[in-house]
Amino acid sequence: MSLLLRKKAFLNSIVLFLIGLLLIFALAFCIKTYFSEQNADIPIHKVDTDEKKISLTFDISYSERNVDEILAILDKYDVKATFFVVGNWIDKNKAVVEEIHKRGHEIENHSNTHPNFNEISEEDINTELESTSKKIKEITGHESNIFRPPFGEIDENRVKLCESLGYTVVKWNVDSMDWKNIDDNNIIDRVAQNTSPGSIILFHGDGKNVDYYLDQIVYYFKQNGYNMVKVSDLIYDENYYIDSSGVQTLKK
Repeated sequence: MSLLLRKKAFLNSIVLFLIGLLLIFALAFCIKTYFSEQNADIPIHKVDTDEKKISLTFDISYSERNVDEILAILDKYDVKATFFVVGNWIDKNKAVVEEIHKRGHEIENHSNTHPNFNEISEEDINTELESTSKKIKEITGHESNIFRPPFGEIDENRVKLCESLGYTVVKWNVDSMDWKNIDDNNIIDRVAQNTSPGSIILFHGDGKNVDYYLDQIVYYFKQNGYNMVKVSDLIYDENYYIDSSGVQTLKK
């Protein structure tokens, strides 16, 4: 073999080696990315399901002024919902909590004093969660194991902490924006257009004109074949993963 051919063969081998090395790194990166996305330590925003079922959720932090109207509408259409309540609110509204439970709805943890969980210590997080769960159990007998972070703010490390304490962290993928007191029809359109099977919808207990917009929304979902269920009846208990967008999916 001539010197020129030997040099060419050597260069080709170098190129092939570098290409192989690049492919190995690319494959390793893809595998790492795949598994990190499939096991993201973030809250559940939505559930992957073919069934037309969704969850209506109500955050109650400071005021109970609309609870009677909300319960009446839910009764009217025979649907169940999940109420995320703050412990300090429970202290002043034990009879209301008992009534929500009596109507067959789910009461879950929204902290005790409504702090930003990214700004408090691990010890304080434990206190916030356990204090409210204790209050819920004393009134309802229900062991609360679903938690919604105040303001929707929680980082990956704190999600892991909550999970280690036995809580599934749940947010939402549809925000009604009723907390902004926007126009009722905008609330209705926003919820209707953004909801799909597996959606978790965020409402609040003190929005204006809830008796109108909530009635219209529940009626719309009923007419379109949606089954409205409690969060615990929507999410999966085991054998699931949560992807990087917060969608909970059953493993196959």
